[in-house]
Amino acid sequence: MRVISGAAKGRKLVVPSGDQIRPTKDRVKEAIFNSLHSYGLVDNRSFLDLFSGTGSLGIEALSRGAKSVVFVDRYAEAIDCIMLNIEKLNYGSASKILKMDALSFLERNDYFDVALLDPPYKYEHWGTLLRRINAHSIVIESSEPITLESDWEIIKSQKYGQTNLLIASHQK
Repeated sequence: MRVISGAAKGRKLVVPSGDQIRPTKDRVKEAIFNSLHSYGLVDNRSFLDLFSGTGSLGIEALSRGAKSVVFVDRYAEAIDCIMLNIEKLNYGSASKILKMDALSFLERNDYFDVALLDPPYKYEHWGTLLRRINAHSIVIESSEPITLESDWEIIKSQKYGQTNLLIASHQK
């Protein structure tokens, strides 16, 4: 796995062994960030990388010019991997890494320009998660199609193999 574009383009990322973490495929990551960039949703924006795993989505945002990323994952192995990748790429000053449950983190109600939501497949708490998100835009990567409330405007909806990709912004 590597960084697709931006300042860290081509740099390899550390990926943990085992099957607990499912990294985003490069072509899906590229589609996400090309879409976000075309809507002006990357440069100097604050990101939340929830269920961050390796941190590859948040790192891609930083590489492409994001102002900051908060990485949240509940697994120690994921946190260790993110820390290694952030250190390797010198993104520490623009990063905050938290080991905690996603829904617990969202109780803080911090605001983000873009929230990257890539939970484990077969995630069962989408309703609660989407009600608690405090972000202008969201990127959802899931194994199942996700239905959004009417206050979200879908920017992109596409399927890549087993992965459903949905990008949406809050309607004004």
